Amino acid sequence: MEENRKYLIDTEENKAFLSEIRQDLLDFGRRFPAPGGSAYWLGEDGTPWTDRNREIYETARMAHVYAIGTFLGDEGSRDLADAALRGLAGEMHDEKNGGYYTGLCPDGTPMDNKLCYAHAFVILAASSCFLAGRPGSEELLSDALKIYDRFFWSEEEGLSRDTWNTAFTVLDDYRGLNANMHSVEGFLAAADVLHREDLRKRAGRIIDHVIAWAESNSFRIPEHYNKDWQMDLDCNKEKPDDQFKPYGATPGHGIEWARLITQWALSTYGEKTSEGMGEDCLHYVKAAEALFSRAVADAWNQDGAPGICYTTDWDGKPVVHDRMHWTLAEAINTAAVLYRVTGKKVYAENYAAFLRYLDEKVLDHVHGSWFHQLDQKNRVIDTVWPGKPDLYHAFQATLIPYHDPSLSIAPAVKEGKEG
Repeated sequence: MEENRKYLIDTEENKAFLSEIRQDLLDFGRRFPAPGGSAYWLGEDGTPWTDRNREIYETARMAHVYAIGTFLGDEGSRDLADAALRGLAGEMHDEKNGGYYTGLCPDGTPMDNKLCYAHAFVILAASSCFLAGRPGSEELLSDALKIYDRFFWSEEEGLSRDTWNTAFTVLDDYRGLNANMHSVEGFLAAADVLHREDLRKRAGRIIDHVIAWAESNSFRIPEHYNKDWQMDLDCNKEKPDDQFKPYGATPGHGIEWARLITQWALSTYGEKTSEGMGEDCLHYVKAAEALFSRAVADAWNQDGAPGICYTTDWDGKPVVHDRMHWTLAEAINTAAVLYRVTGKKVYAENYAAFLRYLDEKVLDHVHGSWFHQLDQKNRVIDTVWPGKPDLYHAFQATLIPYHDPSLSIAPAVKEGKEG
């Protein structure tokens, strides 16, 4: 059967399909701001769940999304980006100890600890808002980078530390690649916006570590480490579906790393020319292809139903069969990026298959947005991701396929640079 044209990359039908999804997401998230600007967790129909913690990474993601919305001419995006900025710089900023709280409890008291993961998203959000000319964003970006440099970046190791206590006096022994992955994203965004090549080089140091670890492990990326950066392959074996530290390999992260590695390589070594891709760039793109191919082979349609399994063991056998919306969003992004960069038909075919699955199983055609978690039989569940608090992954998946893969998405959209 011929594939529906709305799933095929570079068709007008596909562009219209993504545009419709994108506007739906912007409309769905408009009720996120609490009075102080931090982001409420959103329920299935976009209603704020005011009895849940308001987490900083969600607030930062909302600032990022609606900053990009201003470039798209979306009415209301400017005010929503400003609201989230107020939350980040105001009630979510620790005036006593510096840095940014993990989140706020319903009564306004801060959650414990200071997370690299959260601070990386503050850098991303501040970069996008600075590009959009939003008030206070320059100061926020400067502060977030200074705090990151002081507490999270290890120049000696070329990697990021993970978790401090709230007062920044006790550093946890855990080290992880999820925080490092989003640090790469934040560094690349800040590098593009501020023209700071030192941040791009820093991202490259992290990437070199990740590729080496992946190559030593059949391109299934070890996620968890101790303070000496020794792998902990059994981390959370008794709680394999942990929201941020799941056991085993996370195919969605392999896919996401593949896109970020490609972006870094293109921005560092230059885009493909008529003579082909330079050897330095090609090395990284091949690593990205290996990561993507491994993740798809291990987790896509591997258990009797369509979808990408959340985790696998170290032999590639699915462990947690649930499908997370963010994994699909990253698969759409990376398939498109690798198609742009390599021209290989298989990536366009992957893209079309992912878009069909999105339309048939993951899009909520009644209430809007994307279902955040489905089980092995593609029934909506909420054991890890209740409600629909996150626009960021899905929103980016409506833009990255048609924008310059060497640029972070906010400057790419602002400059109108299609891939």
